[in-house]
Amino acid sequence: MTDTARLLHSRSFTELGARQRARELLDPGSFRELIGPFDRVISPWLPRQGIVPQADDGVVVGKGSIDGQPAVIAAIEGAFQGGSMGEVGGAKIAGLLELAVEDNRKGIPTRAILLLETGGVRLQEANLGLAAIAEIQASIVELRQYQPVIGLVAGPVGCFGGMSIAAGLCSHLLVTREARLGLNGPQVIEQEAGLDEYDSRDRPFIWSLTGGEQRHASGLADGYVADDCQAIREQLVALFASRTDEQPRSRRHAWFLERLNRLGADPQQLDAANVRSLYQGEQP
Repeated sequence: MTDTARLLHSRSFTELGARQRARELLDPGSFRELIGPFDRVISPWLPRQGIVPQADDGVVVGKGSIDGQPAVIAAIEGAFQGGSMGEVGGAKIAGLLELAVEDNRKGIPTRAILLLETGGVRLQEANLGLAAIAEIQASIVELRQYQPVIGLVAGPVGCFGGMSIAAGLCSHLLVTREARLGLNGPQVIEQEAGLDEYDSRDRPFIWSLTGGEQRHASGLADGYVADDCQAIREQLVALFASRTDEQPRSRRHAWFLERLNRLGADPQQLDAANVRSLYQGEQP
C-alpha cells in the first residue's frame, strides 16, 4: 500500500472522544464500561464553584480484552476541564487498576491501558486531586509486578503535572507525533518564568522540547506511532508481547543521569543531532 493510500484509509485516533478511544483499542465487542455516565457519579465540588460537572467526571473506565487477553482500560476526556484529575475521576482510575491487581491475584492475567490526555491535577479540587493521582501512581507500581501497564499519550492536550509522573511509572509508554509530555505545561512555565524564557504560543519550539518525537528520541517513550487507530492498536499489542523481564523506566535512572551528566559537561559542543545520538544508546 502506498503512503497516499495508507493515509486515505487511516482513521485519526486523536479526533475520537475518550469512550470511542477505549472501544477502538480493545477487541471488538469486548468493552464493558464500569461506573458509566448513567450512574451519575459526578464531582461534588465543581457545582459549588459554579462549574457544570460531567456525568462521568471526564474519565471512562472499563474491562475487556486486547489480543484475546483480559484487560482494563481508562481513558481521560481532554475536552472536559483540560483532562484534569479530580477526586472522582482519579478514584475511578485507581479503583480500576486495583481491580486488575485483584484479578491477577486470582490467577486472571489482566493487563492495563491508560489513555492519558490530561493537564494534571484539577486545581478546583486541590489536595483531593493530588491524593487521587498518588493513588493512581501507587496502583500502577503494584499492578506492573503482575502484568504490563501501558500508557498512551496521543494529544492534543498532552500529559502534564502529576499524571506525567504516572506516565513515567508505566511499564511502557506510547506516544504520537501530536503528543506532548512534561511536568509543567507551556502556559505554566510562561506564567512563572516569563515570556522571554518560554513562549507558550511558539508551537514548533514547544514540540521540539516536549513533543512525542523528541520524547521518544530521548528514551522517555518506548513507542512512536502515527495518529491512526489501527497503527496504535498494533503498537499496543506489540508492546504487550515484548520483554517482560526488563526494568521499568522508573528504575533505569542511572542510564538517564549518565546522559544528563554528559550533556552538562560541555553544552556548547552539543547540537540537536548530537543530543539525539546521545540518547539512542541501548537502555538496560
